[in-house]
Amino acid sequence: MINTDLRQQIIALKQQRQAVILAHNYQRPEIYDVADFIGDSLELSRQAATTTAAVIVFCGVHFMAETAAIVCPDKTVLLPDLGAGCSLAESITVDQLRAWKAEHPQAVVVMYVNTSAEVKAEADYCCTSSNAVKVVQAIPANREILFGPDMFLGAYVQRQTGRPLHIWPGECHVHAGFRQEHLTAIQQRHPRAEIILHPECGCISQCLYMMDQQQLTNVKVLSTSGMIKAVTASPADEFIIGTEIGIIERMKRTVPEKKYIPLKEDAICKYMKKITLENTLQALQHMQHRITVPDDVRRRAKLAIDRMIAIG
Repeated sequence: MINTDLRQQIIALKQQRQAVILAHNYQRPEIYDVADFIGDSLELSRQAATTTAAVIVFCGVHFMAETAAIVCPDKTVLLPDLGAGCSLAESITVDQLRAWKAEHPQAVVVMYVNTSAEVKAEADYCCTSSNAVKVVQAIPANREILFGPDMFLGAYVQRQTGRPLHIWPGECHVHAGFRQEHLTAIQQRHPRAEIILHPECGCISQCLYMMDQQQLTNVKVLSTSGMIKAVTASPADEFIIGTEIGIIERMKRTVPEKKYIPLKEDAICKYMKKITLENTLQALQHMQHRITVPDDVRRRAKLAIDRMIAIG
């Protein structure tokens, strides 16, 4: 069966099921072809919250489908492959967060959206890479803050806001693999390229320091949605991209005349790539795998997500 046949079947069945397909920027190119909306975690959370569709097929990873189930309890949320997890979300459990909170009972808890529903339910605020700085800035200056689970994003937010944070030592296995030596080597090969880095990158603190010292120029630190906007608006025609390489497909489709160079060719999230046309079709055919969140967890988690969405 060729991809064209699969695409046509998915599109037809999507209409029959009154379904919408939400796809993260890191998805396979063929998933882009059947998606109704493509974006980052915050953009997709907003789309889930406002859709009129009866069914949401989430082409992303488990915590994203859970987030959709939290904000849309009246919708059927499907994840094409239950194996589409997240190493960052798995780096903190609800029990670990509760123990951390017990050590800091007066602290405000800010949890990255890349966490389980149970962890979100213990948070005061959720955030994404695109609004983490805004979320922390919205918290009164005299309040202690627990930030997690990504330690590189936490270090970036702490530097940008000047706020002291307690930071959980978690990481995304893909972004943690970026090192300063990768950037130095590729910049030597492409000296004219504009550099765009995700704040989860393992090299981010060193890069920010070098930027402060004027040792590194022509660098932007942005979320995935920010990256798309940047390559569209920039006068540059060549970019080094420091995040999961799936986003380069979207960049090519958005601004095809420009050149995009991955900071690491092997920066691939195996979890994101578990979503295929085949299992997306099966999800619609069999209405599988439905993602649900217990009501008590959902209500508490929704408070933190609503605050994230409201801050923007």
